[in-house]
Amino acid sequence: MKVSFFPHGPVMSSSLPGYIMFFIILSVHKGDSAQFKVIGPDHPIMATAGEDIVLPCHLSPRVSAENMEVRWYRSQFYSPVHLYRDGDNQNERQMPDYQGRTEFLRDDIANGSVALRIRHVRPSDEGQYRCFFRSSVFHEESLLELKVAGLGSAPLISVEGYQDGGIRMVCRSAGWYPEPEVLWRDPSGQPLTSLSETKPRGANGLFETQSSIIMSETSNQSLSCHIRNTLLNQEKESTVYIAGPFFPRVSPWMVALCALLVIAFVLIGIAAFLFKLRGKDLKREGQRLSNVTLDPNTANAQLIISEDRKSVRRGIARQEVPDNPERFHSFCLLGCERFTSGRHYWEVEVGDGGFWAVGVARESMRRKGGIRFNPEQGIWAVERCGDQYRALTSPETPMPLSERPKKIGVYLDYEAELVAFYDTGNETLIFTFMSASFTGETILPFFWVGIGVLLKVYP
Repeated sequence: MKVSFFPHGPVMSSSLPGYIMFFIILSVHKGDSAQFKVIGPDHPIMATAGEDIVLPCHLSPRVSAENMEVRWYRSQFYSPVHLYRDGDNQNERQMPDYQGRTEFLRDDIANGSVALRIRHVRPSDEGQYRCFFRSSVFHEESLLELKVAGLGSAPLISVEGYQDGGIRMVCRSAGWYPEPEVLWRDPSGQPLTSLSETKPRGANGLFETQSSIIMSETSNQSLSCHIRNTLLNQEKESTVYIAGPFFPRVSPWMVALCALLVIAFVLIGIAAFLFKLRGKDLKREGQRLSNVTLDPNTANAQLIISEDRKSVRRGIARQEVPDNPERFHSFCLLGCERFTSGRHYWEVEVGDGGFWAVGVARESMRRKGGIRFNPEQGIWAVERCGDQYRALTSPETPMPLSERPKKIGVYLDYEAELVAFYDTGNETLIFTFMSASFTGETILPFFWVGIGVLLKVYP
């Protein structure tokens, strides 16, 4: 009798049922322990500070990941950047820095392809991320690297006074990452030695630059300030020309310059005072015109609207609502009121923390997929992102507020194409969009709701 040996002992060649049973068990075992690889980008992903970025990864072979756990994390496995499990997001232990800023993209999850969107990228987001998949019997991960770059504002060159027989010039700019290079050049392009230079980091993690130089009458009276982002290999520059009479040769010119500076400071003070008064006037003009309510047909499926349609918050799970064309994929919604003319004013209670954005938007704005919040996409709004307040221009404009507003006033002048925002607590105008370019379209109130935030509209 012939005997064959298998991992669990001898099987008699005459035992045909035994062979069949063995191969059935072997095939089932192989199916349960099916392995896969997690594939991510083979090069660093570049993100621009303040904008959104998508981190993709997929399985090979391309099998469904709908019933798998998908986790993005950095150094701590149990403190995820984002976690998908049991068919839904599970972010109870999400890293605080990412709360309200991540979105799991699963449109192609049946083919093992997913992605993570991170909103409003910060310098602190830079570094390595791990994309981790786990089935019932196997797990694997891939390493991704995210690099962040910030191309700051155009340099602002100002006259700071007389020093050492010349004029002290200062070049300032903000919003750079990583630390930029600053260089003064003469009209022929030759570098000049600066007097002093500082590059502090702001609260948002971006670098601010300040460099000074002495410009003398004997040297060229034209010079430029260049600021370069070495990671992007891009730079911004500004040029200034100082006429000869401004140099300290004759005392009457010095007197005239001092007088001009004094007049300028007085005019700036008057302008600031009138600007504040104008803000109060605008508010009084529009504050009785618009009774804003929230439109549930536009609200993301996780947003919960009160019965009177005056408040909204973000829930944990998606609600059973129809996926109609007006509904947002992002955590946004619009007001019911439609404006095609006139002046309108309403207020939004935003509380004392969290992430939110309020403003106005074109009715034709994009509702599905990723949305950039800026005028080019038909949105004029301001936001709070952690401890930072920003106007959603392109690029975004920081708003250094002396107090944290708990209620934001929104003023819309359709014909003037103007949108203004107020801190109603101290009646201060905090930002204005001029020449908003509504292009004859219908404009509606706009809201974005972060985790743990309750927005209420008045009146």
